[in-house]
Amino acid sequence: MIELKNVTKTFDGFLALDGLDMHVKKGSIYGLVGVNGSGKTTLIKHLTGVFRADSGEVLVGGEPAFDNVAIHQKMTYIADDLYFFSMYDLKGVAAYYRKLYPGWSDERYREMVKRFGLPERKKLSKFSKGMQKQAAFILAMSAMPEVLVLDEPIDGLDPLIRRMVIRDIVEDVAEREMTVLVSSHNLKDMEGLCDCIGIISKGKMLLERDLDDLKSDVHKVQAVFPEGVRAPLEGMNVLFGEKRGSVELYIIRGDGERIENQFRAAGPVVFDLLPMTLEEVFIYETGGDRDEFKEILF
Repeated sequence: MIELKNVTKTFDGFLALDGLDMHVKKGSIYGLVGVNGSGKTTLIKHLTGVFRADSGEVLVGGEPAFDNVAIHQKMTYIADDLYFFSMYDLKGVAAYYRKLYPGWSDERYREMVKRFGLPERKKLSKFSKGMQKQAAFILAMSAMPEVLVLDEPIDGLDPLIRRMVIRDIVEDVAEREMTVLVSSHNLKDMEGLCDCIGIISKGKMLLERDLDDLKSDVHKVQAVFPEGVRAPLEGMNVLFGEKRGSVELYIIRGDGERIENQFRAAGPVVFDLLPMTLEEVFIYETGGDRDEFKEILF
């Protein structure tokens, strides 16, 4: 549904995107992960038609995204830094959206406004940040988009509203095969929402994987062996290792069952094989500081 092919973008000599590739399947929820300055916002602005790539292709449904009205009538975008015209209330912006998006649903709009409990006649500029984000979400979903692009979508929302937002997104993906691209720093929320993950660093895509495959491929191992017995690491892809007193700590990429069998054959006194969280995988794949890495993992 969404495809970026060898996309490059430079600003005043700074290489923001460096031959970046990305593939988002129709009907999936794709999480875009990266540190500040990695290129996430630049990528999103190419997808939403704000920027034109210096080279490469940005495609939505097989068509170029830049200067393509038909594509953007089927796409809605919620930015992290929201802006609304100061004189508009929610009802006024809804009337504006109704003209822009052929798929607009008044029925859905009324249902969501009632469920979220937002005042239609209050100026959006007077809303709190959390209320503005709810209003933006109501407007975006009422347009019945084929593609939904979200930048920090639930940042600043209380837990109840977060659950409502996530439920609505998941239901539209399941019922209408809506395609979602979500960028967020909250990896715990991404882990509970996304089925695919792309990790971007310095304008390049480091990896793209199904979330379950990504997490099941890397493991934390904690073990204690009898005196004189060494950890059986032969043939293993050990990404990180450290010994703290009698406890040996490892990050190992590979099949979890094979890792466990090989360790247990050496007769450990203590053995734990733990899956990596998305946060831990992100820290490792982006080359996080080793001391920070150790602190978070262990």
